[in-house]
Amino acid sequence: MSTATQDTPPRVGARVRVQKFGTALSNMVMPNIGAFIAWGLITALFIEQGWLQGIFSALKNPDGWVAHIGGWGSYDGGGIVGPMITYLLPILIGYTGGRMVHGNRGAVVGAIATIGVVTGSDVPMFMGAMLMGPLGGWCMKKLDALWEGKVRPGFEMLVDNFSAGILGMLLAIVGFFGVGPIVSAFTRGAGNAVDFLVDNDLLPLTSLLIEPAKVLFLNNAINHGVLTPLGTTQALETGKSILFLLETNPGPGLGVLLAFMFFGRGAARASAPGAAIIQFFGGIHEIYFPYVLMKPKLIAATILGGMTGVFINVLFGSGLRAPAAPGSIIAIYAQTPGNSFLGVTLAVLGATAVSFAVAAFLLKTDKDTDEPDLAAATANMESMKGKKSSVASALAGGVATGPGSEMGPIHTIVFACDAGMGSSAMGASVLRRKIQSAGFGDVKVSNAAISNLTDTYDLVVSHRDLTDRARQRTPSARHVSVDDFMGSPRYDEIVETLAETNGAAGADATPVPEESAPTTDGDVLSLDSIVLAGTARSTADAIDEAGQLLVAAGAVEQAYVSAMHDRESSISTYMGNGLAIPHGTNEAKDAIRRTGLSFVRYAEPVDWNGKPAEFVVGIAGAGKDHMALLTKIAQVFLKADDVARLRAATTAEEIKAILTAAD
Repeated sequence: MSTATQDTPPRVGARVRVQKFGTALSNMVMPNIGAFIAWGLITALFIEQGWLQGIFSALKNPDGWVAHIGGWGSYDGGGIVGPMITYLLPILIGYTGGRMVHGNRGAVVGAIATIGVVTGSDVPMFMGAMLMGPLGGWCMKKLDALWEGKVRPGFEMLVDNFSAGILGMLLAIVGFFGVGPIVSAFTRGAGNAVDFLVDNDLLPLTSLLIEPAKVLFLNNAINHGVLTPLGTTQALETGKSILFLLETNPGPGLGVLLAFMFFGRGAARASAPGAAIIQFFGGIHEIYFPYVLMKPKLIAATILGGMTGVFINVLFGSGLRAPAAPGSIIAIYAQTPGNSFLGVTLAVLGATAVSFAVAAFLLKTDKDTDEPDLAAATANMESMKGKKSSVASALAGGVATGPGSEMGPIHTIVFACDAGMGSSAMGASVLRRKIQSAGFGDVKVSNAAISNLTDTYDLVVSHRDLTDRARQRTPSARHVSVDDFMGSPRYDEIVETLAETNGAAGADATPVPEESAPTTDGDVLSLDSIVLAGTARSTADAIDEAGQLLVAAGAVEQAYVSAMHDRESSISTYMGNGLAIPHGTNEAKDAIRRTGLSFVRYAEPVDWNGKPAEFVVGIAGAGKDHMALLTKIAQVFLKADDVARLRAATTAEEIKAILTAAD
């Protein structure tokens, strides 16, 4: 499965930065969605236009306990609705943001800092809370680090309490006089921009941004960073907001899934009905993302469907009282005021119909005769998300068991590839480190060629195109398929499986050392085999460039370069994190004279079958004496700082020092 790690991308682009920002916002809002729902329900029941208020007004009792709770009439300014949106919700967000950065101490200071912006503004301060909460946690973390280990015994509580209190006071003052007024002005400006779009009938155009952003996992930055705060402010004034419906409408995704049910092929068609139920009723929209990634032109269907839904909601003046999370039709109806049910229903149906019609047309006219690879598209989605998807496992599968296997303890794991010299060694090194970090030091992780496998392993990890071959050699083992060898989310699944089958791991478990291998770094990678400015512009040219360096070093015969192309034509050697490691097939080992590595860096990444390869390491392994250096290289490419050093190096000596000095 094509996946990539979120923590150490080869280049942190704008999409990744926005995605991480959106994830941080989402992590502050989502744990508190229950409070938003509670506020929405109280608003729906008790405000002046609420359901119960209408009943009590009809009974000539407008100033009863319902009005008291809603805070209107003779109790104007009181009740529950106002204080919840003014104080409770922002403080919860600030508390959660501080906790994300520095645990409970960060949470407390984040909440104190948030009350400053809340009282220093005249609008619900969700954006301010998203700023001050993490800022409070970060400041507390840095302050604690100043005197960590320096406080005399018996004075720890005194220092901790007063440092948190003083810092909280200072941040609250800063929030009151500085951040609060600034965020208030920004909120009003953003609200005016939304009003402009509504007044000029331009709001449906937001789907041009929102629908592609959803598939790229950038929607959280838009939804929780802008739409939720603005929508809540609007709902406080008018009782509802259309902004809550821009991203949560399940119609566009449902239309795509229905099109696959009728006009799709293979696994995509078979899995679409279950995905549609999860998406529409469960509200987990990411379940349909792989279907769009598999056929990118289907993004047109979601955009047109989204625009249709927004247009209908604008036409009927529809809106929700509070955010609907997750985006389930159940959650949407729960937050829909009485005068918006018709508009919301028609918007969902209209979005579904248009999305279905467009997607069906695109699928029917698709000239691609190959069955779409849903598993690869699912893994690509996880790559952009930066972690495995619990719902997507229904599409791609997790740890698969063989016919005779039982979910017993796992003691031996083998990473298998075609030749057993490059990708499997790198993958095994990364997986070994992850497993040891989780405390499962007694689990042995090795690598091998598929032809050398024996049915003695508990779990086998292999490229998805090689899993069937690996399963034939090891039918009783559990099997995991990956594509990104450096940072597949499947590795996290393996760790979770170990926790289930092997029991709780201890952090101080004795790790199994890396398999012994001669550390002949100087002989394996010579300075003459390091190129700082590669000239290749294609995968084939890059393989030739790396292979010819091996030939020039006397490590391989010319025939080995052809075998490197053969290897690439069957299984991609792209590792992830901007690294590719082309090497020959298992049958070409006779063309290897001695173990050798080559290293080529490219200023403009090479398109490696759709993946950006900035660094290419050619491999020729006659024995195991290259494994130690490959392990070091794997650790380098798991660290963003080390990759940045490789990118900035100006001499071959610097490159070699970075690669050979890695821990």
